[in-house]
Amino acid sequence: MHMRTRAVPPDEVGLLAQYFREAGYYTANSFFTDFQMEIPPTAYDDLSGGAHWRNRPDKDQPFFMAHHGFVTHESQIYLDDEAFFKATSHVADEDRHDPDSITLPPYYPDTEVFRKSWARYLDLITEMDHEVGTFLEQLEEDGLADNTIVVFWSDHGLGMPRAKRWATESGLREPLIMRWPGKLEAGTSRPEVMQMIDLAPTMLRAAGIEIPAHMHGTPLFDDEGTDLPAARYAFGGRDRMDEQLDTVRTVRDEQFRYVRHLHPDRPHMTHCDYPDKLATWGEMRRLTFEEAGQLGEGEVPDKLTPLQRSYVSSAKEPEELYNIRNDPHETVNLATDPAHAETLDRLRGALDEWSATYPDLGLMPEDELIEMWRPGGKRQLTAEPVVSVEDGVLTATCETPGATVGWTTEPPREPLPKPTNFMEMMAQAQIKGRAWNLLTAPVELEGRGQVYVGAFRIGFEPSPEVTLGADQGTLVS
Repeated sequence: MHMRTRAVPPDEVGLLAQYFREAGYYTANSFFTDFQMEIPPTAYDDLSGGAHWRNRPDKDQPFFMAHHGFVTHESQIYLDDEAFFKATSHVADEDRHDPDSITLPPYYPDTEVFRKSWARYLDLITEMDHEVGTFLEQLEEDGLADNTIVVFWSDHGLGMPRAKRWATESGLREPLIMRWPGKLEAGTSRPEVMQMIDLAPTMLRAAGIEIPAHMHGTPLFDDEGTDLPAARYAFGGRDRMDEQLDTVRTVRDEQFRYVRHLHPDRPHMTHCDYPDKLATWGEMRRLTFEEAGQLGEGEVPDKLTPLQRSYVSSAKEPEELYNIRNDPHETVNLATDPAHAETLDRLRGALDEWSATYPDLGLMPEDELIEMWRPGGKRQLTAEPVVSVEDGVLTATCETPGATVGWTTEPPREPLPKPTNFMEMMAQAQIKGRAWNLLTAPVELEGRGQVYVGAFRIGFEPSPEVTLGADQGTLVS
């Protein structure tokens, strides 16, 4: 729930890539692993900035490739002019967006800062289109376009106030586009609400891989591309964002969004060190300060509209209800409107049922949550794998529930230093910088030299390693 944490999930939980790797897929991720938990090195064949399906040794092997682009990351909106034009080098002059011609949503003040930022964001989306096009061209070049499922999605709204870090429509509604030639008809769309957690079971179902029983998502189509019923509701929320402490829960159906603020006495826009240094956040602070000056002069403040003022105010409504179909920008709160009392009660009940069905750990004090994950402040240790070698064939198990066993021929290296910045933290999945094979079947040891066997459980310390000598089967340590 919390932003920047190191969660320890239940032992039945594994990464989506792990399930594909177990099924024989080559798995790759071009570096980004901001999954709020540590990544076992058995999840990917390649986790690096150069990861690509083209790197798989066997070109006939199916692949699962995750690429996380930074083109539209909030940091890119606020680059200096030279850096921004370099970051959008594929955007032709005629495709650039004029700040004076764009239309701002009503929750943003019509100022130069917001116009420039919005226009830049549109330019970044155009640049992103070029990046996506490059991947599609590569699939065509490799003869893979017709038998590869391509999924395009985002993880949250744009990096401006009332979007990213907000449990609003602009913060939670995301693009989702899928291409599967011969299975999904091009140009069609579905009206139902869907959730990001639906993607994992959908991809597994499409690939003919058994969906783990613990997954909460709903597959959207089967392995023939036939639509399956979507869930009625999509749930969301926010908890701690860096140093911002807040708890918000929300549920949406096809027409309405209901929002519940568990701390209505706290502002929407409390101080948060990183975004508060960005131009649009600073602009909202400036206009709020100017309105305070107007009040000090006995004047009626007019720098912000009531809607804009609502998300920099000192408190917020405990409940919100919006008719998204008629009011996509969430400008009119219907929570106190008697005409919508039935809808309000229905969505309240849906949220209560969801919270009861899947116990809401965000309601626990975070120090209790950390103690549950890491008793006494220490990570638990994954048990040393039990290794057996018979007739030159390796098998291994681990008694720690939820652990995966891996093997490698790369010798141990010095541990990576503790990360000092965001990008280093994203690279922590490359545990000890070694490439590990996921042990899913007995391994022939002949010709491999020295082999190292380890076990990994998400959120635990990796196990002590077992080393097999070059003479096949000798336990060295």
